[in-house]
Amino acid sequence: MSAPTLSFGIDAPVAEVMSTMRAMRKLKPDPVPEELLVQLVEAATWAPSGSNAQAYSFVVVTDRQKMAELARLWDVVANFYLGTAGKAVPDSMTEATYERMREALRFQRDHFAETPAVIVPCYDLGPWSRKVMRNVTELRKATFELGPRRAISVGRNYHHFSSMGAAASVYPGVQNLLLTARALGLGATMTTWHQLIEDEFKQVLDIPSHVQTFAIIPVGYPRGNFGPVSRKPAAESIRWNHWEA
Repeated sequence: MSAPTLSFGIDAPVAEVMSTMRAMRKLKPDPVPEELLVQLVEAATWAPSGSNAQAYSFVVVTDRQKMAELARLWDVVANFYLGTAGKAVPDSMTEATYERMREALRFQRDHFAETPAVIVPCYDLGPWSRKVMRNVTELRKATFELGPRRAISVGRNYHHFSSMGAAASVYPGVQNLLLTARALGLGATMTTWHQLIEDEFKQVLDIPSHVQTFAIIPVGYPRGNFGPVSRKPAAESIRWNHWEA
């Protein structure tokens, strides 16, 4: 059975791009032109940003020495994943299909130093947050108007709220980046394993400690083919109006 004919190019149909955007972990070592990497980041910046703060930055790594240093750290986090979560087969997959994914993960681990490019989306809400917190009078007034019970709840949840707000300002951009990569015929996948030893990754890339990093995205020309993704029917994921048993 022949592979389906797919559309490529920046004007490829968005539904087709979304439904055939496989996670590409096996990449060729061929360099990716800088203008294409810039195009991926530009697409990321088109996504929504909380309060339109646009506090994102993208570290784009193509230097071979830096990639070799990242590869040594990647070996650590990949082995940790393969030795823990990687041993538990999700209900949505068979042992055989999950083993194929493990094999791709091992390939990525063993060839990470050959990755043509890595993109690290970062976010720093510090400057904007300090502006908000300096307005003490308005902050106190807004908190008072919540009432005691809700004020306590806000205080308890504010750190989580802030972290989720930053993530919500980054991950839509990551999805834009991944979709654009697929449209351009580039393989990519979003990973978050680096957060297990984030400080060491930051040290390699000279990222300040107060800046949050949300993903590491290897990018390159794929060794495999794009094609329909395997997902359970949407009807199995929908809970109408309330959480049903």
